[in-house]
Amino acid sequence: MAEAHEAVAFSFTVGQEGFYVDVSYDVFKALFYAAYRSWKLRCCRTLNSFYNSLYPGHPLRGIACCGIVAGLYFKGHDPSYQAIDWLESNLFRRYLEPRNGKVLACLVVGSGVYVVLIQLRQYILKKLFSYHGWMYQEHGKDAGIMPKIWSGLVKLCVGRNPSLFSCQNFLPSLPVPSLDETLQRYLRSVRPLYDDAEYQRMEKLAEEFKQTIGKRLQRYLWLKWFISTNYVSDWWEKFIYLRGRSAIMVNSNFYGLDAIYIRPTTIQTARAANLTCAAFRYRAELDHENIKPLMVQKLVPLCTSQYERQFNTIRIPGKETDKIVHYANSHHIAVYHKGRWYKVFMFYKDHLLEPCELQLQLDEIIRDPTQPAYGEEHLAALTAGERTLWAEARDTYFRSGGNRYSLEAIEKAAFVLVLDEEEFEIGTSNNNSPWSSHNERSMTGKLDDYAHAILHGKAYNRWFDKSFTFVVSKNAVFGFNVEHSWADAPISGHMVEYVLSEDIMHFGYDELGNTCGTPRFTALKPIKLKWNISENCNIMIEKSLAQATKLYNDVDLHVYVQDLYGKRLMKKFKLSPDAYIQMALQLAHYRDSGHFNLTYEASMTRLFRDGRTETVRSCSIESSAWVKAMEDPTVSREECVRLLRAACDYHQLQYRDAMSGKGIDRHLFCLYVLSKFLNLDSPFLHQVLQEPWKLSTSQTPTIYDDKRLSRFLAEKPQMAEKVGLTRLKCISSAGGGFGPVAADGYGVSYIIASEDLIFFHISSNKSSPETDSTRFGQRIKQAMEDMRELLEGQTSSVGSSKGEKKSLIDSPSADSSS
Repeated sequence: MAEAHEAVAFSFTVGQEGFYVDVSYDVFKALFYAAYRSWKLRCCRTLNSFYNSLYPGHPLRGIACCGIVAGLYFKGHDPSYQAIDWLESNLFRRYLEPRNGKVLACLVVGSGVYVVLIQLRQYILKKLFSYHGWMYQEHGKDAGIMPKIWSGLVKLCVGRNPSLFSCQNFLPSLPVPSLDETLQRYLRSVRPLYDDAEYQRMEKLAEEFKQTIGKRLQRYLWLKWFISTNYVSDWWEKFIYLRGRSAIMVNSNFYGLDAIYIRPTTIQTARAANLTCAAFRYRAELDHENIKPLMVQKLVPLCTSQYERQFNTIRIPGKETDKIVHYANSHHIAVYHKGRWYKVFMFYKDHLLEPCELQLQLDEIIRDPTQPAYGEEHLAALTAGERTLWAEARDTYFRSGGNRYSLEAIEKAAFVLVLDEEEFEIGTSNNNSPWSSHNERSMTGKLDDYAHAILHGKAYNRWFDKSFTFVVSKNAVFGFNVEHSWADAPISGHMVEYVLSEDIMHFGYDELGNTCGTPRFTALKPIKLKWNISENCNIMIEKSLAQATKLYNDVDLHVYVQDLYGKRLMKKFKLSPDAYIQMALQLAHYRDSGHFNLTYEASMTRLFRDGRTETVRSCSIESSAWVKAMEDPTVSREECVRLLRAACDYHQLQYRDAMSGKGIDRHLFCLYVLSKFLNLDSPFLHQVLQEPWKLSTSQTPTIYDDKRLSRFLAEKPQMAEKVGLTRLKCISSAGGGFGPVAADGYGVSYIIASEDLIFFHISSNKSSPETDSTRFGQRIKQAMEDMRELLEGQTSSVGSSKGEKKSLIDSPSADSSS
């Protein structure tokens, strides 16, 4: 068959009777179809690039413009002020007849006029999108004249039906904040963390930095801003992610969990086939740019550049720095099962495999009795340990021969699929409440085990360098592990929500739990990858495994389920759900540690070209004042409520500032990088960059197509009833999480799964005597209860309070990042 292991296009042997030539036409067919698919994709991308360069215009309008110019000219009304005659007489006359030359000149002038108009329109949009005053409007009050004018101009200039990358050309660049404002914001953010003497020392260091090298570094940063599309993102990717030499497992990669209420099948290969085919459908939508960019308030597009490297991407280890390699296309996936690696092709001729056809291949892998080759079972542990060790092993033992071929099969795969041997008991409930308090208590430990397995597994059964890895357990529970350097969490979250909905609403399962449909051809045989692992190479594999095992054994991971109340009640209290949860985390952490600590919340800067993230410093003067009041029994309820509202308002203000390019930390980070390039020592920058984030937080985004779900419920009621969607009315994920950032701190990721359900993923290190993830989960529970008790009975006064602010972006759920 075409994709047989070690197949060649032709071979010959020499015998007594002469030459024998064996030509494999199947191989030639496979090569032809692969080249044909690549050619089609290249043409599609070229055409999309052309359309995007003209957006918000359209080529047909350009043709119309040329027609108008030509019509006016030949009617005796020259709109070009004799430019057409000049082009015809000086350029085209020597090659064309006069009339044909004039037609061509009209086309040139018309095209030029249209391109100038499009460039002007893109410039106007770029300036309009640089305005962010709309984010600061008070909810329920008149927007004022400026936001109304801005909104009208945006609606007038922006085009219809943008493709994925249409809006990239007119997104503004991330602005460089003024040095004075950044220093003032920084000093204000650390005031609750220091006593008077320490704070005065930081003020002195900041002033010294400003008066010495600060202004010089700021000028260099302005130059960097001028010559680049984003002055932060390339340095952030290089120095925060790729230059790190420690293990990326736990320290960098993050994970996501399955739809927590729904278990459509218990057959592992059926679920894996549906999810994999759904992922390839999503990739096809990306390649053809059919996915629409996310629009804030249906007006302002978010940057989509991170989507480009979602598939066919690998992080390659280096001795000093890693690099990200993205392949233009890939026709296969890499599959791991019971210590063995396989290459599975996803196309037959020019068509993507149907799930029933892919399931046959995966069933072949499950039934395969072949034992792993020497060193193969633990091979992926190289990606889980220290990066320098992996780089040395790769350069020494995987540069040629069969090892190189097999390694390339993994690295060039669209993504990695792991068919796990473990089972996870989570999911559906027969109660009216899918996640009741009783179920929460019984499921907590199982959720913790599930999260551990997806975050790090056994260290050797995940390829951590791949852009993402799908994991399907033996009883068909799904999870995914994502390498962080190429993009942030919302990008993967968007893809997984699409995959989960396609799994149930498009593909579905038959009565036995297998994939639907009938195969169109005999199942392709998966290719088992061959390895020649030497003794010395295996020693390096086991050394990396020992490092990774020590690392993940120290991870204390707990998933706390907050089902007592959720954003429904928070909105009733007229508070932003994100700000509310951040204040709960501040109260819980203060009770856990006994003091205030530097807190990181991830915000997004995708309102700008190539934007990634910015930091919101949740521990503020306002939040610390409220926490102290909550712990002081002499402070009245009314005063505590007032302080809480002030803290939430200031948190929202910080979040808006971060989104609009007025953050603190990325600016100071770039100044620090410049100081290192210029060999300039700064005690202030050194102090800032060395401060530990004892509490690192992130909200997992949720983007869901309710209209599509409604159609599914109406068109396929039996399938909806079977998987529980009739009762649930949603496909809710339990979110995901990441490892602890500080050795003695917590990492907390949370998702508002529904109106009355929140999942908190809490990580810390077992070796730290200061932290305990389960204990911190209980602290969060108590903080949430105390806040509800504080605010209940205040609802009426809340409704009449003045100056209540609510951003048009109520919470960061549209685009947070791990």
